[in-house]
Amino acid sequence: MKKITAIFLAMLVLFSFAACGGKNESGGNVSTTNKPSQTEATKPSAEKTTAEKNEDKKDFDYASIPNTMTSPDGKYELAFVTDLGQLLDKSFNQGTWEGLKRYAHEKGHSYKYYQPANGNRATDEDRFNAMKAAADAGAKVVVCAGYLQGEALRKAATEYPDVKFIFIDGSVIRETDSEDSAILENIAAIDFNEEQSGFLAGFAAVADGYTRLGFTGGGGGTNPSCNRFAYGYAQGAQAAAEKLGKEVEMKLSWEYGASFAPSAELQTLLSGWYADGTEIIFCCGGPMCQSAFAAASANDGAVIGVDVDQSGDSDTVITSAVKGLRESVILTLDKIEKGEWDTFSGKLTTLGAKDDAVGLPLNSWKMKNFTVEDYKKLYEKIKNGEITVDRDFTKLKAESFDKLKLVII
Repeated sequence: MKKITAIFLAMLVLFSFAACGGKNESGGNVSTTNKPSQTEATKPSAEKTTAEKNEDKKDFDYASIPNTMTSPDGKYELAFVTDLGQLLDKSFNQGTWEGLKRYAHEKGHSYKYYQPANGNRATDEDRFNAMKAAADAGAKVVVCAGYLQGEALRKAATEYPDVKFIFIDGSVIRETDSEDSAILENIAAIDFNEEQSGFLAGFAAVADGYTRLGFTGGGGGTNPSCNRFAYGYAQGAQAAAEKLGKEVEMKLSWEYGASFAPSAELQTLLSGWYADGTEIIFCCGGPMCQSAFAAASANDGAVIGVDVDQSGDSDTVITSAVKGLRESVILTLDKIEKGEWDTFSGKLTTLGAKDDAVGLPLNSWKMKNFTVEDYKKLYEKIKNGEITVDRDFTKLKAESFDKLKLVII
């Protein structure tokens, strides 16, 4: 794992966490002789942290790489199967996709994305059919986003043993549901310490002066990633409240987020929270964040974004709890190309603060009382183990916070 960490840190010097706010560009051939140039990093001093090195770089323009390309032979070497929602959701799908298309473009590989049929009502069969279409079109590697892909991946990995599958926000997949069955070695599962990112967001919000917080999450409470964000957020708010001697309250709800889609119902719920005194809401659910942005805008409220830096999507976003979606895809594809698939094959690799793979973006810092220097000190304590953030989100409902009044709706 030390070797993985070193590689991941090196990748993060090249690829910043900040989101691009991509545009839906259309087709055309991708030429390996006309690649977008990489921005040049200002040479950092030896004393700088990885976060500071990232701040020395300008954002990479992911929108400069077409989302659709035409392969001369009709084959596509690298493929992406989306989670629920749209490809360019300015969050989970988009962040994952940008890692794949950048790697493919710069290495001269053909690439294509596939969206399962029936949108937010997609079934396991719809997801399998998308994976099958990718494999039949020549994909050597298929990146699949979201925990809901599990059953479809089991079938696809079994039927296409020579195709490598990268399962983002996933888990180890076995041939059957039995724990005694063999692990499918052509699947690499990647997940993140979202609880650490959530902790940083919760701590920052309270330290900056917010005392009435909210959390709205996708997946109806069944999404492990969203649950880890929520539990970490509550732990961070409690830690800051305890340190500052404050009393803080937090409303938490999974209502209207089952499909991760924005809705009038969710916007109405959150508008009611703001009207009732909630000051800032952490919205964890990709496209459903649009409902939070609208509610906050109408009520002079604030929002914490998720997965990627969403500050460019709404002036209401004061920070985002991010994770290295792009970087994890790039890292894994690079290992495959170097013939080192065994690093991830049949395993779950969890990336967190130790890898600089979670955190808050520094490029778009809007907080006033909680400074970047305060954040860096806190981050280092998580990174070196001085602060441990509990990952077991099943404890959330039973947790007793002495400084945080948690109201689960």
